[in-house]
Amino acid sequence: MPDLFAPGDRVRTTNLDPPHHTRVPRYARGAPGVVVEVEGHHPLADDRARGLPTTPQPVYAVRFTARDLFGEGDHSVTLAVWETHLRAEP
Repeated sequence: MPDLFAPGDRVRTTNLDPPHHTRVPRYARGAPGVVVEVEGHHPLADDRARGLPTTPQPVYAVRFTARDLFGEGDHSVTLAVWETHLRAEP
């Protein structure tokens, strides 16, 4: 299956607060960002931590503005985010 996103695509992280491990930091949940690059295809760490079967999926470097994450700042933060945790942003 082809990757859903490419560099330059605007995305938003999912805004979930599951009772188990997730690789999306709380401060980045529901935040808009821009895909910088595809970092490869890796098993979803959330499922691996719970001992669930998983298949590799795209992991993206996503850049977020500090203002979108923390309400202030003129810098950016780049995080590795699995495709499962991203949605297209219009």
